[in-house]
Amino acid sequence: RVTIVDRRGQVLLDSLVKPTAPVVSYRTSATGLDSNSFDNAISFATAQATAAKLLEGNIVVGHELWKDLSVLGISHPAVDTRDTAIFLPFRAALGSPNAVVGLPTLIWHFMKRKMTMGTDSAEIARAAMDLFRSHQKEWE
Repeated sequence: RVTIVDRRGQVLLDSLVKPTAPVVSYRTSATGLDSNSFDNAISFATAQATAAKLLEGNIVVGHELWKDLSVLGISHPAVDTRDTAIFLPFRAALGSPNAVVGLPTLIWHFMKRKMTMGTDSAEIARAAMDLFRSHQKEWE
């Protein structure tokens, strides 16, 4: 799945992506997905091109962005990324300056909101954006 929201949390892109290799297990009980879920999914090439176009020239905010960008095969200037997973003031406030802190922990500590397993991807993107916006002055 690829999901991108704008600064206000409005969904710009949210689509399942067709697997590029055979799927051994969809883990349906955990994901809710099965082979039929991908009937209307976009191709990886379409996901990659669409995401790259949406991100180009913009500040990109997320949690563990290096993973998402790597999976998509997209590079983005480090100066234009805001990754909540590695923002030192967040890690230091939690007493973990050398560790990556999970998004649910950050959201609870700084926003007093709960995130549960199975939270949809748009809500995860919005959570990272909310964290960024709440501390933007420190970041810039």
